[in-house]
This record gives sequence, structure tokens and C-alpha cells, in this order.
Amino acid sequence: MQVRVLGSEVHASLKPANMGFLNHPTRHLFFTGKGGVGKTSLSTAAALTLADAGRRVLLVSTDAASNLDEMLGIELRNTPVPVPGAPGLWVLNIDPDNAAESYRQRVLAQMGAGASAEELSTVREQLSGACTTEIASFDEFSTLLADGAETYDHIVFDTAPTGHTLRLLSLPKAWTGFLAGNDRGASCLGPHSGLKMQEVRFKAALDALSDPAKTTVILVTRPDQGSIAEAAHTSGELHELGLNNQRLAINGVFHASERTDAVACAIEDLGQQALDAIPASLRALPQDRVPLRAFDTVGLPALRALLTTGAGPIAAPTTSVVETKLQGLDTLADELAAAGHGLIMVMGKGGVGKTTVAAALALGLIQRGKTAHLSTTDPAAHLAGTLDGEVPGLTVSRIDPKVETQRYIDKIMAAKAPKLDAAEQALLLEDLQSPCTEEVAVFHAFSRIVSEGRSAFVVLDTAPTGHSMLLMDATGAYHRQMTREFEGHGAARVITPLMRLQDAAYTRIILVTLPEATPVSQAAALQEDLRRAGIEPYAWVLNKSVLAAGTSDPLLAARLAGERKQMDRMAAGLAKRIFSLAWLTVPPIGLAELSKLVKPWAVAASR
Repeated sequence: MQVRVLGSEVHASLKPANMGFLNHPTRHLFFTGKGGVGKTSLSTAAALTLADAGRRVLLVSTDAASNLDEMLGIELRNTPVPVPGAPGLWVLNIDPDNAAESYRQRVLAQMGAGASAEELSTVREQLSGACTTEIASFDEFSTLLADGAETYDHIVFDTAPTGHTLRLLSLPKAWTGFLAGNDRGASCLGPHSGLKMQEVRFKAALDALSDPAKTTVILVTRPDQGSIAEAAHTSGELHELGLNNQRLAINGVFHASERTDAVACAIEDLGQQALDAIPASLRALPQDRVPLRAFDTVGLPALRALLTTGAGPIAAPTTSVVETKLQGLDTLADELAAAGHGLIMVMGKGGVGKTTVAAALALGLIQRGKTAHLSTTDPAAHLAGTLDGEVPGLTVSRIDPKVETQRYIDKIMAAKAPKLDAAEQALLLEDLQSPCTEEVAVFHAFSRIVSEGRSAFVVLDTAPTGHSMLLMDATGAYHRQMTREFEGHGAARVITPLMRLQDAAYTRIILVTLPEATPVSQAAALQEDLRRAGIEPYAWVLNKSVLAAGTSDPLLAARLAGERKQMDRMAAGLAKRIFSLAWLTVPPIGLAELSKLVKPWAVAASR
């Protein structure tokens, strides 16, 4: 029997491939890696395969921007939901907002009936920041590690992109160190939060993660240099945290059908070069390779086919409403430069090419006689490697959480220490060494950069969607705090970072997506989140368009049907402006290649 999935056909009764992480699976399987490498597809397919084999499996997403709902066609909740058509499989999304509210209610309940309304209000305000959201999410995460074994044979974790995941997995160590011998606590945990109980829970979570008999970490990558380099970095970070049972899964390995197709051959050759250059640290790990498929991994038939051997016949691509050539980044750079100054924020799902687009647009502004500050809020920080060089007039920076936290601690200590005795100074320093301080420090750095747009161009390469929305939450919380404090006392003169982001003449939001169902859906969801905050995106960039590059390879041609469908979807009202960037046979790394993407028309025409 055959079923049709998004313009291509796959067999419904294919044999499972020999994937090492499924041969002898541990109780916990963590799929982690750079955004866009296919963590959700592989983790969901693995969970489905285990359930089809008769196991009881819980699939958990720790990504605030999860797309499991679209992939499985069900509504995600903060409690396990059975997956129709997959007996033995349940799915759960650790929703940060729900987790934080549940955490707040538990802390407030512990204060007892004697607490005044003012005390309750103060504590609720203390527990309104992104740090509390992070702690609450980890609280649910650690509960699953501790209690899930009683209900499920396996728990499969689909994690957020690397930087956010490393932060999550480092929390047990960070908080265990902070809580050791600390009887006072931290505001984002609440005044009556049972710190010693939390300490025990964090330690139990760290022990479970570090036990190779219980936990396997699958480092997911694509056959490209960037994601492989990040996998190597992540592997080292995980070893430092004690997570040593690791495997490497290389997703989307492609082989051209014929050597006459330049685009197909370039894709294969670049992939092979990246695979040949895998660093020794990753080469030493057990490895699985998953071929590039002709279909999008949406729906159970496609997910079941992802980790199987053999492939069904490929259908011919369908026609599309969108056949006109979209404008490129050079035109977008022209429009942005005309403003003279301001903030340009490049946002989107992990792995869609935000860093490439941000770096190219910054160079485009330089080419048009402007100066620019290019910065990133992404913990994984790829800017330096993407630019690979220096340009007069371009300042490049990174909001480094560790650096900003120390800078913030030094600032507070310098301001307050002279008025305190030695014991009070020690208590203040202890408070500031809480992991909560990082949230505040990063927000202050973000605010400084946003304000620079008053007199120059600032191009901000943001972290993947979920992490960026936590930063936006902090921005909203600060705005509400300032509005309350200055109400009736010059509030009209207060300009908060949120107000600058809401000002369309000051800030232009660029949403980057790939021509695939999941990235487009997540860009649409991000757009709605921004609009609820009063922020209107300026334009969308469709990155890595194979349709724009041109190919006759059967597998790639079959994928074009899905690309056309997403272009139709965007053109039907999702995006007010759409610009495109074709899949490039030469990777857009380094100043020379990035500059080609945004070269002014007059200069390009003269060459």
C-alpha cells in the first residue's frame, strides 16, 4: 500500500532502518543540535518507532516554539496527550507560560492564609521574570526525569536549539552550586519555595542525565560545516556537564541522481566535504546517517517513513500560483538604508539562516555608505564565523551572558557596596551570583543596543524563536514596571525598549524562514506573538530556495512541490513583503560571498 504525503509518495509498510539509537534505547533519549537540523523530525520518528514496537513512550518538547502540534496534527498541552493512530505514544509540551503560572501558584499557596494582599502582590511581581519561567520549565522537566519511569518505558526529549538546551541542562549544576549552604534563597524561586527540596530535585535530575544506563544524547546535525561545528562544541559542553553517553545522527544526507545537474552536485559535494572534515571528537562517537527525503515530515505516514529503508516513487512537482521571481536581499538593503538609522532585528526559527541574513544586510548598509553595529543575542553566537573578516564602518559584538552578568554584578557592587558593611556586601554578592542575575544582565545589554538605533544602524541577529520570546517577555515586564513607577510623574517622557520596538519608524523586524511547512508555520506564529505585543514585522525573507536556484534532480524536484505550496501560503497574506535568497552553490560564508547577496544594483550591473 502507498500513501501520498505533500506531493510525494512513500510506502506505508517499509522496514525500519538500522538506527543505532533505536537498537538498544535507554530510558531517556535527548535529541539536541543547531536549529533547523531536524531534531523534531528525528525525535518524533524515533518515539513513533518505539511505540510501534510495543513500548509505552512519552515524547516531550522543551522548545518554547515547538511545532509538534503541526507535525502530529494534535493540540499540544502541558499534560500528556495520546497520539491518534499511534497506540502507546503520548506527547507533552513544556509550555513556559503555563509552567511559570503553576509555579507561581504553588509558591503563593505556601505563603499561607496570613499573607497580606501587598505581600502576595510583591511575590507575584518577583516571580514575573523570564528567570522564573526558566526555573518553572526546568521544574517540570526534572519531574519527568524523576517520575516518568513509573509510567513510560521511554521518554524522548525534543529539545530547543543548542544554546537554550545547554542552558537548560546546565541548570542543575548552576542551582546546586548556588543553593549549597544557602538558607536565604533567591527572589525568582520565591520566599517559601523549599530550597533544600529543590536542591535534592536538581541533583537527582543531574544524576539521571549523567547515568549512561538511563540517558543517551543524540547530537543531530546536517552535512554542513556550521551544524557539525556546533555539534562538536555541544559535545564538549555536555561532557563537561557529565553527559558522556552520546551519539551522532547526521540528517538529510543527499546523493545526486546525475552529475549533469550543477545544483544537485553542489549540494552533494558540499555535504561530502563537511562529512570528510568531521572533527575527531565527533568521529569517535557512534554514528547514524539519515538520507534526505523527498517529502516533508508532517503526519504519521511521513514520520514512519523517515527512519525506514527504501523510498517510494517520487511524484512530479505540481504547478503554483507563485511563479514570479521574488526580489533579493539587495532590494531589501536599499529599502533599509533609506531610513538613515534605526534597529533592524532579524528573527525566526533556529536554522533558517538568520545569521547569514543579518550579516549580509549589515554589509549591505556599509556598501551604501552607512555605518552599522552588528550584534547577536544568540547563545550559540555564529556571527564571527559567518563574517570571517573585518570591514571598516562595521562594529561587531555579541551579548555574552557570562560577560554581561559579571559586568552587571560589578556595576551593582560598585554602586551599593560603599554603603554596606562587610557582612552586607557578602550577602549582596551572594544574591547577585544567583543564575537569576543573568536574565537581568542580558536584558540591560539588549536595551543598550536597542537605544543605539537613535543615531546609527543596529542590526541584531536574534536567538531562535523560543529564546527570543523570553527576552521579549523581559522587555514587556520592564515596560510595565516603568509605566507603573512613573504613572502621574512624567510617564510621557519615559521611552522603554518595548516602545522602540513598537515604533515602525525606528525598528524593522525581518522574519527569516525556509520554504518548508514547519519554518513557515513558526514564522507565522512568531508574527502573531509580535503583533500581540504591538510590534509589526516589516518583511519576510525566504531563504535557501531551491526553486530560485533551479534543478532537475528528481528528489529535489519533488521537494519543489512543497516549496511552491509554502510560497503560495506566504503570498496569500502571511507576509506584507517577501524577499528571497536562492540556495547557493557556494556557501555564504566570509565577506566576499556575503557582499554578493546585497551588492547595490548599479555596482552589480557594472561588473
